[in-house]
Amino acid sequence: MQYVGKAVAKTDAIAISTGKPVYTEDLAPADALVVKILRSPHAYARIKAIDLTKAYAVQGVECILTYKDVPQVRFTLAGQSYPEPSPYDRLILDQVVRYVGDEVAIVAAVDEKTATAALKKIKVKYEVLEPVLDFEQAIGHRSVVHPEDDLHCNFAIGMDKDRNICSTHRVEAGDVEQELKNCDIVIEETYYTQAQAHAMMETFRAFTYLDHTGRLVIVSSTQVPFHIRRHVARALELPASRVRVIKPRIGGGFGGKQTGAGEVFAGLVTLKTGRPALFIYSRTETFTCTTSRHAMRLKLRLGADKDGFIRALDIENLSDTGAYGEHASTTFMVCGDKTLPLYNKTRAVRYHGHAVYTNKMPAGALRGYGATQGTFALESAVNKLAARLNMDPAELRLKNLIREGETCLVYEGKTLGSSTLDRCIQKGKALIGWDEKYPRRVLADGKVRAIGMAVTMQGSGIAGIDTASIEIRLNDDGSYTLLTGSTDMGTGSDTVLAQIAAEVLATSLDNILVHAADTDVSPYDPGSYASSTAYVTGMATLQAAEELKQKIIDQGTKQLALTPGQLSFDGENLTALDGSKSMSLEKLAELMVLGAGKRQLTGFATYGSPISPPPFIAGFAEVEVDPGTGVIELLDYVAVVDCGTVLNANLARIQVEGGIAQGIGMAMYEDVRYDERGQMQTNTFMQYKIPCRKDVGKITVAFEASYEPTGPFGAKSVGEVVINTPPPAIAHAVYNAVGVTVTRLPITPEKVFMGMKR
Repeated sequence: MQYVGKAVAKTDAIAISTGKPVYTEDLAPADALVVKILRSPHAYARIKAIDLTKAYAVQGVECILTYKDVPQVRFTLAGQSYPEPSPYDRLILDQVVRYVGDEVAIVAAVDEKTATAALKKIKVKYEVLEPVLDFEQAIGHRSVVHPEDDLHCNFAIGMDKDRNICSTHRVEAGDVEQELKNCDIVIEETYYTQAQAHAMMETFRAFTYLDHTGRLVIVSSTQVPFHIRRHVARALELPASRVRVIKPRIGGGFGGKQTGAGEVFAGLVTLKTGRPALFIYSRTETFTCTTSRHAMRLKLRLGADKDGFIRALDIENLSDTGAYGEHASTTFMVCGDKTLPLYNKTRAVRYHGHAVYTNKMPAGALRGYGATQGTFALESAVNKLAARLNMDPAELRLKNLIREGETCLVYEGKTLGSSTLDRCIQKGKALIGWDEKYPRRVLADGKVRAIGMAVTMQGSGIAGIDTASIEIRLNDDGSYTLLTGSTDMGTGSDTVLAQIAAEVLATSLDNILVHAADTDVSPYDPGSYASSTAYVTGMATLQAAEELKQKIIDQGTKQLALTPGQLSFDGENLTALDGSKSMSLEKLAELMVLGAGKRQLTGFATYGSPISPPPFIAGFAEVEVDPGTGVIELLDYVAVVDCGTVLNANLARIQVEGGIAQGIGMAMYEDVRYDERGQMQTNTFMQYKIPCRKDVGKITVAFEASYEPTGPFGAKSVGEVVINTPPPAIAHAVYNAVGVTVTRLPITPEKVFMGMKR
């Protein structure tokens, strides 16, 4: 192939590196009102009175809005296909505030200084209520986070809001209790995964204005333009046809921007004043007033026979969704969906539990989306089983993992279409030097080096739900325009889509212009999440390009007066098979827009898959631990990935490296923490530590390609699966080094040191 599978540079690489791309704030009009939010200082309270007199006296204040001035329609900010499974449990502004940072009032002024001054002059009287801060105490707590009667769910998600249960989920196959009794070895452990911040470079931001027809236009740094249009239309009680959303270049998201943020507030100001409005979240607001990863408690029981075959798996999960239920039910489900199938020699499996409301910042989507938490628990337990059996953890996995062509208890007889996870493990062992280094080596200075491992799976899009549409136009000069509603978050997805189209149309990448994410222009796409772009949108691109290619051949045959099947097309010229006649593509494109009866040639396709084929990864970590202090240094991390056909080796490698770095952060450094009043303590980069280049050590990335028959050119996803293995692999390496089992992330020197003391 000419383009697919090649290490093609991102089409916007030079522009990004030289500062040329235009981001949201760069496009905002100079006269836009600056929007600021007055936020709650209490974790749980009811607003008794608000005095705006002194705030309105500040010169330059244009608009101040409270809960009395906004539509009383509940909605969700979760970027999910309609009907959203997330509950409609929030108002634009509510009389009840449910976490420190919840919105109390909206101020719009001529500049930031004026808006900030007005915020300080608003006087609010609160009735402070007892908050629910410990998610393990949430069920049945005397405080109910959502006592309101108008909370709405589109369908049953197992909500019991009067007990602070946002959603309930249960999957079971076989008799788990009986199979556990039959097992020779049962591993039983409770694992805790922490809330994690997205820490993207560009904070949340949006600006709004009214166009010449009075429609509300939103320019936003978002992963989900079409979902944002629906959110805003519902919240502001507008027809969706009166809202347009444009996504310019986006400076990172990692799932955070799959949830709406400032669009509703800026849009409301524009509707109230008729003026453009700009809302930029500060870094502190991004940390404290948006979303984070769901913190979870996973009680796991894993049973095996004496030969090492895993026969039973039971996971009871408790997930902290915070003050609102964005992504609560779906993240909870994914945690089980991506763990139960991994080892398929089981005779019984069960996954069950609840997502609960607390008075903390809402949780939401973050790369890995529940699979990260489930992988830490499952893989830690598998490593513990290997130790009990005195068996090589790699061999234990090779004995139990699901393989291509096989099924499992929760697949209901459907078979796995592609997998090279077994080869990923073998290659990873060779790259890390497993046979020579496992499990540990004591150095001359007393420090200990050890290695550990983990494997994982994810998905490719949301089966049977999300669909993507692509339109490709042949322009009058012979170039192409590819229209998509997907969002390139820096991953290079625009480049990959262009590669797929160029491969089919036998043209150069320079000949394809990708126009992305304008809800007035782009065909529908759910957005960039659920590891869907390369797989779902990529397949739509492939089919649209194939349709356009056939139309080009058909029209060329007609123009050259040939019979069908007598024409070849090489991407530049259409030529009769006998060589007697030919026409350039440029000439055909010109003819298609001239004269009566002609029409511009386009290819259009919509694709949604009935399955979500899993990518796989085997991760291996080498650490050096100082037994005197518990300090851990990550020396080497090896990741071997099965993402089907690798569409772009450069971009796939960067995805893996970035995901591994985020996983290392979750494993060793990152932790969203609150004080006893519900105030977030990690609200800047001074308090919230993410790994820098020195912290991640050496990262080695390799691929073991499979061929996924339902994906474009055999491809699957790669974006999310790569974050899942560092926490359990590093925890395993630490255990092998000093015998300390860390079950509560992150793995800090303090926990290791105290574990050695115990």
